[in-house]
Amino acid sequence: MSLVVQKYGGSSLSCPERIKAIAERIVGVKKKGKRVVVVVSAMGDTTDKLLNLAHQVNPYPPKRELDLLLSSGEMVSCALLTMALHGLGESAIAFSGPQVRIITDEAHTRARIQKIETRRILEELKKGKIVVVAGYQGATLKNDITTLGRGGSDITAVALAAALKADLCEICSDVEGVYTADPQIVPQARKLPRISYEEMLELASGGAQVIHLRAVEIAKKYGVRLHTRSSFSQKEGTIID
Repeated sequence: MSLVVQKYGGSSLSCPERIKAIAERIVGVKKKGKRVVVVVSAMGDTTDKLLNLAHQVNPYPPKRELDLLLSSGEMVSCALLTMALHGLGESAIAFSGPQVRIITDEAHTRARIQKIETRRILEELKKGKIVVVAGYQGATLKNDITTLGRGGSDITAVALAAALKADLCEICSDVEGVYTADPQIVPQARKLPRISYEEMLELASGGAQVIHLRAVEIAKKYGVRLHTRSSFSQKEGTIID
């Protein structure tokens, strides 16, 4: 049975209705006979609101505690999506990054993943469950919570796909794929059906925000096949390999 890792961004999970719609989409993937691991970002602009709160109480918040605060956004999305899946009659389980042992270095607010222990995820997949993981976060060997920086959920998804040897990693957001130019600026821009890792790395380093640069680097290093697509439609997006 093939394994798919899907990542859903904040705009895809911005309200209860969107969370329920994403849950239905995930169930549809499972019904096609696939094992599914889902990585989620915080709802909407939650991270910005938490940052604003932090700076209201301290203009220079300590980074360790800032990571503890910011990681809570993804945990809310993770728990709510799993509840929505249960509401559809599916067996699912939610995990924080530390719970599935995403081990990082100690660089708070910009940590890098050093190791992922896949045992708990694989055990739950064997039971037929959908596994939902909070993106953007991990923990040090001292069990201090860390975050991976902006766009970190992309990194979580691709790193998990690599560790689990997934057949595909889908990055689902509010854009339909990779275009020849920004379609909001250039109306005649074309969506590319396929692009190489090298071409995507060049676009990402030039400011394209379809997928995090470090996520593409990990995908290239471990041969993770990527599919960037919209979570608001079933249209095919762009394959990166």
